[in-house]
Amino acid sequence: MTEYRRFYIPNAMWFFTVNLAERKNNHLLIDKIDELRNAFSYVKQRKPFHIDAIVIMPDHLHCIWTLPPDDGDFSVRWNMLKGRFSRSIDHGERISISRQKRRERGIWQRRLWAHLIEDQDDYNSHVDYIHWNPVKHGHVKNVIDWSYSSFHRFVKQGVYEENWGKSEMPDIKGIE
Repeated sequence: MTEYRRFYIPNAMWFFTVNLAERKNNHLLIDKIDELRNAFSYVKQRKPFHIDAIVIMPDHLHCIWTLPPDDGDFSVRWNMLKGRFSRSIDHGERISISRQKRRERGIWQRRLWAHLIEDQDDYNSHVDYIHWNPVKHGHVKNVIDWSYSSFHRFVKQGVYEENWGKSEMPDIKGIE
């Protein structure tokens, strides 16, 4: 079995991609957005972290978290979040034999993508990527039209104009 090594760095800023196990035609995350929000709140109360930017897509999510100065363990937070969300929704998903043997649900992919944010340019590129994602996947034509995104908060803070990315695809370097 592959051994994954994670670096746990207190006060670090991380970009994450987390996918559902079954992605094709799956809208679970936006259909159950309240349950997902509740799972985030539950975990943040018990294992604090700050959500710098986020987008919830139908079948995956991207976000940037800043971890507290005394705790860099993002894996425990993701395990809590996935578990809390999974317990909040009805059973009925397809469960593979290997998951059945481990008594797991078939909602989330086991792994996640984690990238340590290195500097301001890296941060800016990942925030742009997060907010452009609904357009990239064809869910909306304009970034502002996707309601499950921190883009709206960034507009209120003056970071983005409302029409950011409307006329052309932003120049996002180093993500894909």
